[in-house]
Amino acid sequence: MSLATRNGTGSVDAPVTPPTVVRQRRVRPGLLGLAVLLIALGGLGAAFAVTSVRATGSYLAVARPVEVGREISAVDLVSVQVAGGQGLRPVPAGRLDEVIGKRAAVALVPGTLLTLGQVTDDPLLGPGQQQIALGLKTAQVPARELHPGDKVLLVSTPDSNATGDAAATSTRFTATVIDMVSPANDDKVLYLALLTRDVPTVVALAAQERLAVVLTEAA
Repeated sequence: MSLATRNGTGSVDAPVTPPTVVRQRRVRPGLLGLAVLLIALGGLGAAFAVTSVRATGSYLAVARPVEVGREISAVDLVSVQVAGGQGLRPVPAGRLDEVIGKRAAVALVPGTLLTLGQVTDDPLLGPGQQQIALGLKTAQVPARELHPGDKVLLVSTPDSNATGDAAATSTRFTATVIDMVSPANDDKVLYLALLTRDVPTVVALAAQERLAVVLTEAA
């Protein structure tokens, strides 16, 4: 390319800088769609989390201890406000009348939410049975946690003061688990449905710490 000078001496050939070409990056439609989807899902997840946290409801909670088998009264329960309690499936406060008069299927502990699985209309004791509570050491019960309805065998352990055949004699009693509670001292309190005729003997053996519990049938 020739350029004219100011003094008229003629044209001078000068190099010309070529224009810069900017290459545009190609965006794949699939990646763009994926990015939009992730952003949308993130927004929905955040909205759901906020809604779940803010959702509150009135539910029934245990106000004072209720032993296994005892009828539940209005003073045993209290209405509480719980955020996000739907996933816990507690009993709504509006169903109080449905719960009063039912029996506690398990020991109810104050400060816990009440669920329908903790109450029952069925009698916990069969004909000719009585409820008994046994305080046992951890080594006297099976390693598996016992549950209501489990069938167990109570086996008497040898008497250290007996001699001869009497020391080897063992007595067995069949029972059904109503509930089991683990106090803070790591012992076990076992609530059982036991034949009335066996209650005095079992109580005496328990006082001597001469009972072992064997699980025979899981509920």
